[in-house]
Amino acid sequence: MNNTIDLNHLRYFLAVVDAGSFAAAARTMGLPTSNISRHIAQLEADMGSRLLERTTRQLRMTGQGRLLHARARPLMDDLLLLEAELQDQHATLRGVLKLSLPGEFGTRRIGPIIAEFAAQHPLLEIECQTTMTGSEPVRDDVDLAIVFQRGLPPDSSLIQQTLLSFPSIVVGAPSLVERHGMPQTVSQLTSLPCITTRAALHGKAWQFRAADGRPVHTDVQARYRVDSGEMAGSAALAGIGYALLARAACEADLEQGNLVHVKLDLEAMPLDVVACYPSHRHLAAKTRTLLALLQQRLPETLTMAA
Repeated sequence: MNNTIDLNHLRYFLAVVDAGSFAAAARTMGLPTSNISRHIAQLEADMGSRLLERTTRQLRMTGQGRLLHARARPLMDDLLLLEAELQDQHATLRGVLKLSLPGEFGTRRIGPIIAEFAAQHPLLEIECQTTMTGSEPVRDDVDLAIVFQRGLPPDSSLIQQTLLSFPSIVVGAPSLVERHGMPQTVSQLTSLPCITTRAALHGKAWQFRAADGRPVHTDVQARYRVDSGEMAGSAALAGIGYALLARAACEADLEQGNLVHVKLDLEAMPLDVVACYPSHRHLAAKTRTLLALLQQRLPETLTMAA
């Protein structure tokens, strides 16, 4: 048994496990199957134990193989990422960067940052799609999507990073409160007129936080359903129904008495601005550089607007 593990042999072992067979790994790596088999055999000899059980129908890991894969996979991923980052430091950003942004917020807050990024990297081509809701499923051809999200993410296959988080509250116009009364609990909202905003998470805008931190989704009935936070705010001012809004968006109307804060037994989940991309995709230098700029500039835009 060898006391050291050859990283080259280990790379082939991980490729075979990930591909599901020697032949599939050989096709992916563009090598003869015999080369793959030789590396695995040498790794098993160095380890002093069988790592893979091979039959005519399937390939499965032994106990030692599962342990090696579990420990080595994240280490190899870190090495590959380090290699890419070192190469990126000496590379000029070029190629195509495809983005998806929410319409209202993206145009006002993120648009200037994207323009700044484009000016900094003239060899980079940028394709930017804006959507009304900013909550559609992230397409596989998009490098980075910025979406609105309230509560738990709907798709765990995405890597997600929160850029901004807006505390949210339930509000209503004084005229609405006079007609329907001031609700005290979240459960009372189910029998009151409400305004729903699909942008907040695939139609599940009414989310609150339980005492244990668990998100609670309340199904409210609404004859007024919109894809715009601004439209929801306008409808709330008109007394059409109670609305769940980011507090920053209605602070002025609260101070002027145009809206009242409905204090309930549960705290509303914040409205997050989230950057996301498919988990199976390596985060390229162009995407990582833009993400770093967004993390720096977005909080600055809110400070300047305050």
